[in-house]
Amino acid sequence: MITRRMLAIVVAAAAIAYAGILMQAQSAAPAVKRTVLLQHDISAPGFEAVLVAVEIPVGGREGRHFHSGTAMIHVTDGAITLDYEGKPTVRYKAGDSFFVDAKAVHEGINKENVPAKAIATFIIPKGQPVTTQVGAATK
Repeated sequence: MITRRMLAIVVAAAAIAYAGILMQAQSAAPAVKRTVLLQHDISAPGFEAVLVAVEIPVGGREGRHFHSGTAMIHVTDGAITLDYEGKPTVRYKAGDSFFVDAKAVHEGINKENVPAKAIATFIIPKGQPVTTQVGAATK
């Protein structure tokens, strides 16, 4: 026979499990897609250019990161909210272009109701990663 106490424990356990599932679903932002379109050495010795298509789904965010070199970004669809460490947050819409300095910590976020797309050009030291994520411990 099920007692009130046993029933209360089962209900509490179910509530805790349900809350955990909800929290996990909320924290899992949609994945950002980066596609390298072209990578080529440039005439400046020791540097290369990388052309990347970036897609940020609705509700997506890149995570705080930096680039080993200069980044120039042109928004082609939707809008990207740029959270740039040390500068005001700015929203760039389709047709806008912006610049990110080498090693500057920033994050692109899609706060809109349509996917955001951009073309990014990076001029980086040859052999260096284009993007390096910044962990929570370095904030």
